Amino acid sequence: MRPIVIAANWKMNTTPADAGDLARTIASRTREPGVTRVICPPYVSLAAVRDALAGEDVGVGAQNVHHELAGAYTGEVSVPMLAGLATWVILGHSERRAYFGETDALIGKKLDRALAGGLRPILCVGEVLAEREAGRETQVVDGQLRGALEGRDPETLAGAGLVVAYEPVWAIGTGKNARGADAEAMAQAIRASLRALGWGSRADETPVLYGGSVTSGNIEEFLAEPGVDGALIGGASLKPDEMAGICARAGITAKARGLAS
Repeated sequence: MRPIVIAANWKMNTTPADAGDLARTIASRTREPGVTRVICPPYVSLAAVRDALAGEDVGVGAQNVHHELAGAYTGEVSVPMLAGLATWVILGHSERRAYFGETDALIGKKLDRALAGGLRPILCVGEVLAEREAGRETQVVDGQLRGALEGRDPETLAGAGLVVAYEPVWAIGTGKNARGADAEAMAQAIRASLRALGWGSRADETPVLYGGSVTSGNIEEFLAEPGVDGALIGGASLKPDEMAGICARAGITAKARGLAS
């Protein structure tokens, strides 16, 4: 049975002075049997969040990682630098693709480094509005998956606990809303792409998260879909009340799927 994963992406928010208290508060208010929780703060707040979550069953993740182990890459952070700080990592986020020009090939290299370093990856995919309006959303996401995963061993990726997060970029901060049916259709398309890449039954074991302006008010619609296994949360993940509501609904899904025992 696929796990239910609720991952908080704090983006470029919080400082080491306030991140620990926020993480501690969220952790104390989101304890739901069967729900895997992950908090991904900025690099500078990783240590504070790690320390604040000591004794809590909450993973700590980085928001990105460089594809080389070391070198003349000013301002970058490598996998070895994250040792002892993070056990998860977000790769290929739509903002990294849009603002920093990350390609599928580069994301694939980052994925290799993350796996070699023992980090559990959350691989983000998703289409922009023009691509959806052109009816190319499935083709775009399939291309992103192939670009990052093709030629890599499915057993290694699945064994490392790869999670795929679907981000409909057109539904993030635009006022446009994706529906549960949109997320479900893409979850099925993602697993079809994985099967085409030779994943076999591993495709059906791979968690697919929804990540498009998730709130406590709309999470129910997405978690009601059988192919959706959690959420990658942006702005709402900085608000303990929102996270409590989201995780409470995730707990209902976990219980319904027999994960809460």
